[in-house]
This record gives sequence, structure tokens and C-alpha cells, in this order.
Amino acid sequence: MTTLTVSGRVAQVLSSYVSDVFGVMGNGNVYFLDAAEQQGLGFTAVRHEGAAIAAADAYYRASGRLAAGTTTYGPGYTNALTALAEAVQAQIPVVLVTGDAPTSGARPQDVDQTAIAAGLGAATFTVTRDAAGAITRQAVEYALTKRTAVVLAIPYDLAAQEAADEDLPAPAAAKVTDDVDGGLGQAARLLAGARRPLILAGRGAHLAGAGPELRELADRLGALTAGTALALNLLNGEGYLGVAGGFGTDTAAGLMGEADVVLVAGASLSPFTMRFGHLLGPDSTVIQIDAGLQPTHPRVDLFVSADAKTAAARLVQLLDGEAAAEGWRAEASRRLADGPAHHPGSEVTADGRLDPRSLAAALDGVLPEHRTVVQDGGHFIGWAPMYWNIPRPQDLVMVGTAFQSIGLGLASAVGAARAVEDGRTLVLASGDGGFLMGLSDLNSLIGAARSAIVVIYNDAAYGAEIHQYGSQGLTEKPMLIPEVDFSGVARALGADSAIIRSLDDLSALQEWIDAGAQGTFVADCRITSSVRAPWLSEWMQASQAAKAAVAG
Repeated sequence: MTTLTVSGRVAQVLSSYVSDVFGVMGNGNVYFLDAAEQQGLGFTAVRHEGAAIAAADAYYRASGRLAAGTTTYGPGYTNALTALAEAVQAQIPVVLVTGDAPTSGARPQDVDQTAIAAGLGAATFTVTRDAAGAITRQAVEYALTKRTAVVLAIPYDLAAQEAADEDLPAPAAAKVTDDVDGGLGQAARLLAGARRPLILAGRGAHLAGAGPELRELADRLGALTAGTALALNLLNGEGYLGVAGGFGTDTAAGLMGEADVVLVAGASLSPFTMRFGHLLGPDSTVIQIDAGLQPTHPRVDLFVSADAKTAAARLVQLLDGEAAAEGWRAEASRRLADGPAHHPGSEVTADGRLDPRSLAAALDGVLPEHRTVVQDGGHFIGWAPMYWNIPRPQDLVMVGTAFQSIGLGLASAVGAARAVEDGRTLVLASGDGGFLMGLSDLNSLIGAARSAIVVIYNDAAYGAEIHQYGSQGLTEKPMLIPEVDFSGVARALGADSAIIRSLDDLSALQEWIDAGAQGTFVADCRITSSVRAPWLSEWMQASQAAKAAVAG
């Protein structure tokens, strides 16, 4: 039997779950990275430790396959905390392999990493010499089962020690939660009698692979369908209304509000999805199917704890006779055709910069059809899901929304670039503020991507703050960013690029795509800050109403 170090045992067990590791090498993980290479794990170097977990997170979102991030102890670990918190909040399984204080006790430079992780909601699994493999497996299985980020810590003095022999049985097969409370029969009766049924799918339905079953159920019922932003186009087809929430059209939202029975599959019904309480009508009956054990919103009338795929297939079997929803899809189709779509934007703005809406619409016609989009957080966050064709749920990787952060886009693009297959082009949408936060990993993206396009919505400001607080009369000085020539920076790092001041300037991007779309292209798009996104206006109105209610 080959002798393995503790780090080697960790890498050996990880290799049965992951193929890719992202990170920055340091004292605390140098032995692990050496062992990972010997185990055949692919390593992608990033330039900031915060990118290690963000890249592994996005790799999972784009592919459904687990990845690991790695940092050294201390400052390397603390640099990764924002991305770790985002993964926890977004319920993304990911493993952070990090160094830690030696077992003999903390050194002056050490911090209590376990306590820090616990504060973020992440469990820490610290390996020992006797059970390095078992603890590694326990950590990974916990991440996959709980759908969360975990920390796998290797004490500094154990990293290069010989690991004890372990007899590790094969991992147990994951169990699928079936209809544990018997509610599917009642759900089937409610749906069969609905005259205006709606099926709303979320990321949980996508992860369960429930799209075909839910689509079949919708066709049997004559139901309209919609998805959250994280289940975009999962139920695309006849009767599809698009995104539920602030990224959807008012016409589609009006139809959703008229539904009498709503089946929610694998969606948490966040305030944003629910349009802050205005999406569904007050008399609608809401059925929720989720792998969790309890409803996620007070509007839920019937909750079924079940796997979305299994439950949808069973509902199809339970439906007898003809559905009651005759004509509902035809009416919706007429109203969608007659109703307004998203605002097309303006050709001219007061400051002469591009309208982000017309820019987004034009980009949809230029970007390669086979695309995976990574969307950083910020005011511009809605333009991609509103104006771009994004074929599948896994082709929209929205980062930062769970933890309300910006600056994770470039790092996430690195992970997604490693995950995309079948010739797809990676497209990153970022604001100038978030892009500057993660700028060091533009170098990583250029090295990792076969084909990547970076769209920077450059308004020389923190746009969300301009609209939320500048509009209230607060000083805008801290909200402004002296305009950066991102095109020049990109060229210096080896990317192709262009400054986009007019829609005609997109011809430079089109020429790059026509030439094969190889490498990385950075489009530095100079947009106006005078256009406020409709989703932000909706959020601001809801916030003001809530404050008024408290004051009253």
C-alpha cells in the first residue's frame, strides 16, 4: 500500500468527488496542492483567495458538479469569507480546503477559523492523522446533503505527516425524499379543479431534474408556467410567462396574479420573486412542493415535503379526466402578444452615454447563441435576464444576490469558464464598481477561458447607491468612481477589448466573434446613470411603504 500524508489522504478522498480545485498556494495548503496534483486533480490558480470559493461555487452552479477551493490559513482564509458567506446563503455545496493552526495550539498569527466559519453558517471539519479520509468524506457528504459550503481544515503540523491506514467503505447512495405527508392527493384535486392554474418552478426543481415532469403536468392541466430567475426557461413552452418577480413584464405579472391555484415547485418565494407581496392574488390557493420540511412563505396553503421530480410525476398519474382550465393558455397568449414587453431603451440620453436597456437588447443579437452568463451583483443585475436569451437555468449564474454583495463576478467567471462545455461562450456581466473589486482575477479569467466575453456596465459610479440614496439628496461623492479605461487594462493583460460608446461600436465585438471568439474580449460599455432599473424602483417603493407602516 502506498504511504500517504494527511494532505495526500485528503486529496485522495476528494478526488472521488471533485475533478477541479481553485485557489492560491500558501504555507497552509502547499502540501495539499502537491498531493492534489499527484491525485490528478485539475488546479486553476486564482490571484485572490476570495476567488477560490467563488470560482468553485460558480463551477457547481454552471455544471452541477462539486468543486473545491483552497487557501492558506490566516489571511488567506479570511480573504475568502465573503465568497464563503455567499455560498452558504445561496445553498451551494462547495468545499474550502484550508490550512489551520497546529494541533499544539494557536500561534500569534492564528485566528479562530472554526468560530469565524460558524458565524457565517459554515461547518468546519478538522482532519486528524488517524481519520483524515473519513473526516474528508464526512465534510463532502455534509456539503452535498445539506446543500451548503463547508470548511475542511488541515492543521499545519499534520499536513506533511504520514496518515494512518483507513478502511473507507463506498459512499452511501443519496436518499430521495418522497411524498412523506400524503399531500399529493389533495394537491392533485386542487389542480384538477383549477380554472387558471399556474406552475412556478425554482432552482430546487432544476436541481431535482424536474423540468420534464413539471412540463408534462402543465400540459395536462393547461396551466401557465413561470420560473424564478434561477430556474429561467426550465418550463419554457406553451403558456410560459417568463420570470416571476422584478425581472418579468407587467403583463406576465398580471396573469400570474389572476391564477386561482399556484403550484410552487422548489422555489422559496423570496420577497423579490413575490414582488414584495403583489405577485399572487389574495384569493389564490398556493401549493408548495419542496425537499425541505416546512413551507417557506406564509402564503402557502398546502405544503408537500417531497422531491420535485418524483412529486410531479406522481401528480400526473393522479390526475383523472379533463382539466378545467380550458382556454386559459389561449387568453394568456393573446394578452402577452398585446401587452408591453420590456422597455426598449432610448437612442439618446441627457448625458450622451448609452441607455443600458438598448445596449442589453443590442447585445442579445451580438452575443453567441450558445452562452453561459455569469451575473455579478449591482444595479445592472436585471438587464441580462430581462433582455438576453439564456437557454437553460444552469446558463445563468447569478452571484452575490444571496449575500447582497458585489465584486464576485470575475472570480465566478473563472469557475464557470472551467465548467462550460459543448463550445459555449462564457459571458460575464459586471458593473464597474464590482469589476474593480475583483480586478486581479481578470488575469485568471484570461488564462482559464477558451471563449469569454466580459460586458462592463460602466456608469462611473456605484449605480444602486446613486438611485437609492443620491435620489434622496445624500451626497453622491462617495458613490462616484473616476472613469476607468477597462479596455486598456484588458489589453495590457492579454485580452481583446473595445470601448463601447455607441451601439455601432459593438461591431468590434461582432468582428471578434466572427473570427472565432477565441480567448477573452472585454467590452467597456459607457452607460448612463440616469436610467433606473424597474426592479430597483419596485424595491424602493416596497421599502418606503414598509417604513411608512412602521412610522404610522
